[in-house]
Amino acid sequence: MRSYKNISNLEALQAKKLELKVEYTLKQNLLVADTKTFAKQFTFGALIKKYATPGNLFKADDKLNISGTAMSLLLPMVMNKTLFRGAGFLTKAAVGLVSGKVGKSLDAEHLSAIYNSVKGWFGTRKDKKAKKFIDYGIPPDSETY
Repeated sequence: MRSYKNISNLEALQAKKLELKVEYTLKQNLLVADTKTFAKQFTFGALIKKYATPGNLFKADDKLNISGTAMSLLLPMVMNKTLFRGAGFLTKAAVGLVSGKVGKSLDAEHLSAIYNSVKGWFGTRKDKKAKKFIDYGIPPDSETY
């Protein structure tokens, strides 16, 4: 509990009020920053970066490649359901064979490299839209300002 016994006049009260306002503003900003840092830990990109490293992503050893097996099963289904929806039986069979072979060759290193390259395409958009300061030649302390 705080003690306010040293406040004896209006100026001291206003000073204490201002001090408390600054204190809660600093605590508010600190809390918001900590919350943002905590929330960034659990975004999709952070989880992928943490767990999708080539050393620990679905690859127990050289013979067992779970990511490649999963991609060889999922990639033909996804391709036939999305890109080749109206194609005939022979086209779907050929796409299934080719994408199955490509999916088997994908391992954790390839998947993380693909993810990082796609992330690189979309990650630099904020820096390019920096607002430029336009100097009109009028000093800020002039009467026309």
